[in-house]
Amino acid sequence: MPADTTQRTSRKNSTTVREEIHMSLTAMRPSVPVDEDGYLIHPEDWNEMIANNLAECDGIAPLTEAHWSVIQSLRQHFFETGGIPSLRHVCLENHLDPHCIPRLFRDRGHEAWRVAGLPNPGGEARAYL
Repeated sequence: MPADTTQRTSRKNSTTVREEIHMSLTAMRPSVPVDEDGYLIHPEDWNEMIANNLAECDGIAPLTEAHWSVIQSLRQHFFETGGIPSLRHVCLENHLDPHCIPRLFRDRGHEAWRVAGLPNPGGEARAYL
């Protein structure tokens, strides 16, 4: 497939996922604003129902006890420090494999951060997730 077709397909898939997340969250609770990448704008709007819904949209549902422990650790760290923790540390503090995030969330940390209801960390910070 030519590169320009792949890029268009990639953008379409990304837009479709964002639209699906936005529609899903809007149906659940119309006042939950998300950005163009599907991150909650106000992390205080987050609840377990929203997390489950985001996980389902991303194909990582149902959330297990291990998922919830990672999610809670990410939220706790964010609210205490305002930053992104070492994802390896989050896994270890929850007595999980040091590389648990890719196994649980199928990526390096973006999905975990988003399902945890945390705001978009920005392009440079996302490189660390």
